[in-house]
Amino acid sequence: MTQVADHVLERLKAWGTHRVYGYPGDGINGLLGAFDRAQGDPEFIQARHEEMAAFMACGHAKFTGEVGVCVATSGPGGVHLLNGLYDAKLDHQPVVAVVGQQKRLCLGSHYQQEIALENLFADVSEFCQMVTHPGQARHVIDRAYKTALTRRGVATIIIPDDVQEEEAQPSPPKAHGSVFSSVGWSRPRMLPDERELRRAAGVLNEGERVAILIGQGAAEAEDEVKEVAELLGAGVAKALLGREVLPDSLPYVTGPIGLLGSRASDEMMQHCDTLFMIGTSFPYAEWLPDEGQARGVEIDIDGRMIGMRYPMDAHLVGDSKETLRALIPMLHRKEDRSWRKQIEKDVVEWHRVCERRADQHFDGTVNPQAVASELSPRLPDHAIVTADSGSGTNWWARHLLLREGMRASLSGTLATMGAAVPYAIAARFAHPDRPVVAFIGDGAFQMNGMNEMITVKRYLDRLSGEQPLVFCVLNNQDLNQVTWEQRAMGGDPKYPGSQDIPDVPYAAYAELLGLKGIRCDTPRKVGAAWDAALASEVPVVLEFTVDAEIAPIPPHIRVDQGKKAAKAMVRDPDRTAIAARGVRQKLTEFAGRLPGRGHG
Repeated sequence: MTQVADHVLERLKAWGTHRVYGYPGDGINGLLGAFDRAQGDPEFIQARHEEMAAFMACGHAKFTGEVGVCVATSGPGGVHLLNGLYDAKLDHQPVVAVVGQQKRLCLGSHYQQEIALENLFADVSEFCQMVTHPGQARHVIDRAYKTALTRRGVATIIIPDDVQEEEAQPSPPKAHGSVFSSVGWSRPRMLPDERELRRAAGVLNEGERVAILIGQGAAEAEDEVKEVAELLGAGVAKALLGREVLPDSLPYVTGPIGLLGSRASDEMMQHCDTLFMIGTSFPYAEWLPDEGQARGVEIDIDGRMIGMRYPMDAHLVGDSKETLRALIPMLHRKEDRSWRKQIEKDVVEWHRVCERRADQHFDGTVNPQAVASELSPRLPDHAIVTADSGSGTNWWARHLLLREGMRASLSGTLATMGAAVPYAIAARFAHPDRPVVAFIGDGAFQMNGMNEMITVKRYLDRLSGEQPLVFCVLNNQDLNQVTWEQRAMGGDPKYPGSQDIPDVPYAAYAELLGLKGIRCDTPRKVGAAWDAALASEVPVVLEFTVDAEIAPIPPHIRVDQGKKAAKAMVRDPDRTAIAARGVRQKLTEFAGRLPGRGHG
């Protein structure tokens, strides 16, 4: 007898899913038996925690463009999925979650592990449905995939464990109420209204100082963005989710924007007279032009979000690539290139500032900026790089320069801790022939990254190879980003009771698991440590003990933040070290190379 669980996996496979991330439990016993019978296609990949499985599904979607799939048991297993699924929802990634439920007979009785899963997943899901009849499974799965792809979000399928074990009905009886669905979906071409295109072209042609801001929605429009930037003599800033769209080697790419951004991006936004946003929902108004300063044009595939971040004069609801193709013939090449030349000059100076900052080491400790800076020229071609949420994200965004063909992502909108490691694992499973590097703070690594090294151990034969898999851990024994936010936003000194975390020998832990561990605590050895890690055919935990008092200096410091930071410094336990480092880091914007004290 073919069970419903077998039919479910056959349908997932028909949709092109060959790998499912999850963790077992008795609420999905039927599915686990079906995975065994499926003989590896689709394959069950055992994470250490359901949250990690959901992150892996999201990472798979980000780095393949396919639907990512995760599976969890009823009750607590479903609850654990939520953070990873919200990451997919907020970053607009197609993910299908398959969740077990208690037997239909007991539902409503306050049974063990009985949770109202439809309610639990209602907010995170674009589609959520429980399968209560074997003949229902086919169309529920099909609609979940179609919805995840169309809405670029999460679809949840709930299957009670007794339904999983019933006899499958791949083709339900032809009767009233039966539904006969099909596998298949194609991306539509979405183009704006012709009049709005002409309006947008008029605004862009009239602008003298055009600034472009791109996000992940521009990911398949690289050539078109380049052509528009050249025609308009514009610079291009990148939201963090749009890092991989254009290489940082282009002279007019100003790099990241916002609190973690570059001075070049900030200067461009402060002085532009026209803002062109492409495929981004960057939310921080303080880093965009002042209202009334610039006219605006925006391309967004989601009409609900068009013109929601800055007042726009032209609202282009459509696919970025198709819309730009229609727009380009209407644009005029700007003969005055003075704006472009100033942007390129600012970019060169910003890169020099980053180099000078990274080269400053204090009291013999490793500057975390140097960790990213030393990796940048060593990053192998076609590498995939992930980042976690924390102060290390600043250095990943500013000092790691991406080249053509490289991929990069992080938890952008949810900005949750814990995504970098599972993203990297999913990337390696999906692309075993590509180098993968994860950039992680010690707080995130302690939170869940260390556990996933056990997953790496389990699949060591699959995750090893000629191309490196490196988990770079910045060990500063501080939840550093929040510490700086307390100082700059709350006006409070560092509170060691909440911010200090234990010093853990991460590299030694990796060695215990049979992985390669490398530890570096000397500035002059940072480059050599990267060389050793990138040459390893075994997955590596590369631990750098880094200076916790290097401030992530924003492109400009607002008056209110400056006052709060000054107030915090009066009582901060590390005020002396912060002051010494902060002054010298800031001076890099105005002076030549400044050697740090105790440069190792």
